[in-house]
Amino acid sequence: MLTDAELTVLGLVAERPRHGYELDEVVSERGMRDWTALGFSSIYYVLGKLRDRGLVAEVAGERAHAKAKKTFTVTEAGREACAAAAEAAIAELRPVHPPVLVGLANSPAIPPARLKAALARRAEAVEDKLAEVRRAAAAQSGAPPFVRAIFDYSVAQLEAEARWLAGRTL
Repeated sequence: MLTDAELTVLGLVAERPRHGYELDEVVSERGMRDWTALGFSSIYYVLGKLRDRGLVAEVAGERAHAKAKKTFTVTEAGREACAAAAEAAIAELRPVHPPVLVGLANSPAIPPARLKAALARRAEAVEDKLAEVRRAAAAQSGAPPFVRAIFDYSVAQLEAEARWLAGRTL
Protein backbone atom coordinates (compact mmCIF):
# COMPACT_ATOMS: atom_id res chain seq x y z
CA MET A 1 0.00 0.00 0.00
CA LEU A 2 1.33 3.41 -0.99
CA THR A 3 0.55 6.61 0.88
CA ASP A 4 -0.78 9.52 -1.15
CA ALA A 5 2.64 11.21 -0.95
CA GLU A 6 4.41 8.02 -2.08
CA LEU A 7 2.02 7.52 -4.99
CA THR A 8 2.38 11.15 -6.03
CA VAL A 9 6.18 11.00 -6.06
CA LEU A 10 6.24 7.57 -7.69
CA GLY A 11 3.87 8.75 -10.42
CA LEU A 12 6.00 11.79 -11.17
CA VAL A 13 9.14 9.66 -11.37
CA ALA A 14 7.26 7.19 -13.59
CA GLU A 15 6.59 10.06 -16.03
CA ARG A 16 10.36 10.45 -16.42
CA PRO A 17 13.49 10.33 -14.26
CA ARG A 18 13.53 13.27 -11.84
CA HIS A 19 15.47 14.71 -8.94
CA GLY A 20 13.99 16.20 -5.78
CA TYR A 21 14.18 19.83 -6.90
CA GLU A 22 12.35 19.06 -10.12
CA LEU A 23 9.75 17.05 -8.21
CA ASP A 24 9.17 20.05 -5.97
CA GLU A 25 8.76 22.32 -9.01
CA VAL A 26 6.21 20.00 -10.64
CA VAL A 27 4.28 19.59 -7.36
CA SER A 28 4.03 23.39 -7.14
CA GLU A 29 3.16 23.95 -10.82
CA ARG A 30 0.39 21.37 -10.77
CA GLY A 31 -1.12 22.57 -7.49
CA MET A 32 -0.51 19.19 -5.89
CA ARG A 33 0.09 20.62 -2.42
CA ASP A 34 -3.63 21.43 -2.29
CA TRP A 35 -4.54 17.75 -2.22
CA THR A 36 -1.54 15.84 -0.92
CA ALA A 37 0.70 16.36 2.10
CA LEU A 38 3.96 16.63 0.22
CA GLY A 39 6.36 19.36 1.21
CA PHE A 40 9.82 19.90 -0.22
CA SER A 41 11.42 18.59 2.95
CA SER A 42 9.65 15.25 2.59
CA ILE A 43 10.40 14.58 -1.09
CA TYR A 44 13.83 13.00 -0.57
CA TYR A 45 12.48 11.09 2.45
CA VAL A 46 9.72 9.63 0.26
CA LEU A 47 12.21 8.88 -2.52
CA GLY A 48 14.36 7.01 0.01
CA LYS A 49 11.39 4.92 1.13
CA LEU A 50 10.48 4.13 -2.48
CA ARG A 51 14.11 3.21 -3.24
CA ASP A 52 14.29 0.94 -0.18
CA ARG A 53 11.16 -0.86 -1.41
CA GLY A 54 12.65 -1.31 -4.89
CA LEU A 55 10.13 0.99 -6.59
CA VAL A 56 12.63 3.60 -7.76
CA ALA A 57 16.36 3.49 -8.41
CA GLU A 58 19.06 6.12 -8.53
CA VAL A 59 20.34 7.02 -11.98
CA ALA A 60 24.12 6.81 -11.74
CA GLY A 61 26.11 9.91 -12.59
CA GLU A 62 23.20 12.03 -13.81
CA ARG A 63 22.79 15.51 -12.27
CA ALA A 64 20.09 17.44 -14.09
CA HIS A 65 20.16 20.32 -11.59
CA ALA A 66 23.12 22.01 -9.90
CA LYS A 67 21.66 21.38 -6.44
CA ALA A 68 20.44 17.87 -7.22
CA LYS A 69 22.34 15.11 -5.49
CA LYS A 70 20.46 12.21 -7.03
CA THR A 71 18.15 11.56 -9.93
CA PHE A 72 15.65 8.73 -9.66
CA THR A 73 13.90 6.53 -12.20
CA VAL A 74 11.04 4.10 -11.73
CA THR A 75 11.68 0.36 -11.68
CA GLU A 76 9.37 -2.20 -13.28
CA ALA A 77 8.04 -3.06 -9.80
CA GLY A 78 7.50 0.66 -9.23
CA ARG A 79 5.61 1.04 -12.48
CA GLU A 80 3.33 -1.87 -11.54
CA ALA A 81 2.78 -0.58 -7.99
CA CYS A 82 2.04 2.91 -9.33
CA ALA A 83 -0.54 1.60 -11.81
CA ALA A 84 -2.27 -0.58 -9.20
CA ALA A 85 -2.38 2.17 -6.56
CA ALA A 86 -3.52 4.82 -9.04
CA GLU A 87 -6.28 2.56 -10.33
CA ALA A 88 -7.48 1.89 -6.78
CA ALA A 89 -7.37 5.60 -5.92
CA ILE A 90 -9.56 6.38 -8.94
CA ALA A 91 -12.00 3.50 -8.59
CA GLU A 92 -12.52 3.26 -4.84
CA LEU A 93 -14.66 5.72 -2.96
CA ARG A 94 -12.79 6.54 0.24
CA PRO A 95 -14.17 8.50 3.15
CA VAL A 96 -12.90 12.03 3.48
CA HIS A 97 -12.90 13.96 6.69
CA PRO A 98 -13.29 17.64 5.86
CA PRO A 99 -13.18 19.81 9.00
CA VAL A 100 -16.18 21.77 7.72
CA LEU A 101 -18.38 18.75 8.49
CA VAL A 102 -17.14 18.68 12.08
CA GLY A 103 -17.87 22.40 12.29
CA LEU A 104 -21.37 21.95 10.86
CA ALA A 105 -22.08 19.11 13.29
CA ASN A 106 -21.24 21.51 16.11
CA SER A 107 -22.76 24.64 14.60
CA PRO A 108 -25.55 24.84 17.21
CA ALA A 109 -22.82 26.00 19.62
CA ILE A 110 -22.08 29.05 17.43
CA PRO A 111 -24.18 32.18 17.92
CA PRO A 112 -26.28 32.73 14.75
CA ALA A 113 -24.56 35.97 13.69
CA ARG A 114 -21.11 34.38 14.02
CA LEU A 115 -22.26 31.27 12.13
CA LYS A 116 -23.55 33.45 9.29
CA ALA A 117 -20.24 35.35 9.24
CA ALA A 118 -18.26 32.09 9.25
CA LEU A 119 -20.24 30.79 6.27
CA ALA A 120 -19.66 34.09 4.46
CA ARG A 121 -15.91 33.87 5.13
CA ARG A 122 -15.89 30.32 3.82
CA ALA A 123 -17.81 31.35 0.69
CA GLU A 124 -15.27 34.12 0.06
CA ALA A 125 -12.36 31.72 0.61
CA VAL A 126 -13.92 29.22 -1.80
CA GLU A 127 -14.35 31.92 -4.47
CA ASP A 128 -10.73 33.05 -3.99
CA LYS A 129 -9.47 29.47 -4.26
CA LEU A 130 -11.64 28.85 -7.31
CA ALA A 131 -10.10 31.88 -9.04
CA GLU A 132 -6.60 30.68 -8.09
CA VAL A 133 -7.21 27.16 -9.42
CA ARG A 134 -8.72 28.51 -12.63
CA ARG A 135 -5.62 30.68 -13.17
CA ALA A 136 -3.33 27.71 -12.50
CA ALA A 137 -5.40 25.55 -14.86
CA ALA A 138 -5.13 28.16 -17.62
CA ALA A 139 -1.35 28.08 -17.23
CA GLN A 140 -1.47 24.31 -17.85
CA SER A 141 -3.27 24.56 -21.20
CA GLY A 142 -0.55 22.59 -23.00
CA ALA A 143 -0.30 19.96 -20.27
CA PRO A 144 -1.26 16.32 -20.82
CA PRO A 145 -4.96 15.44 -20.43
CA PHE A 146 -4.47 13.84 -17.00
CA VAL A 147 -3.04 17.10 -15.62
CA ARG A 148 -5.95 19.09 -17.02
CA ALA A 149 -8.34 16.51 -15.51
CA ILE A 150 -6.89 17.17 -12.06
CA PHE A 151 -7.58 20.89 -12.42
CA ASP A 152 -11.05 20.22 -13.89
CA TYR A 153 -11.90 18.03 -10.90
CA SER A 154 -10.69 20.67 -8.44
CA VAL A 155 -12.70 23.37 -10.20
CA ALA A 156 -15.83 21.20 -10.18
CA GLN A 157 -15.43 20.49 -6.46
CA LEU A 158 -15.01 24.17 -5.63
CA GLU A 159 -17.93 25.17 -7.85
CA ALA A 160 -20.12 22.60 -6.09
CA GLU A 161 -19.17 23.99 -2.69
CA ALA A 162 -19.75 27.56 -3.88
CA ARG A 163 -23.26 26.56 -5.02
CA TRP A 164 -23.90 24.86 -1.68
CA LEU A 165 -22.74 27.92 0.25
CA ALA A 166 -24.79 30.37 -1.86
CA GLY A 167 -27.61 31.57 0.32
CA ARG A 168 -26.91 28.90 2.97
CA THR A 169 -28.54 29.55 6.33
CA LEU A 170 -28.64 27.21 9.28
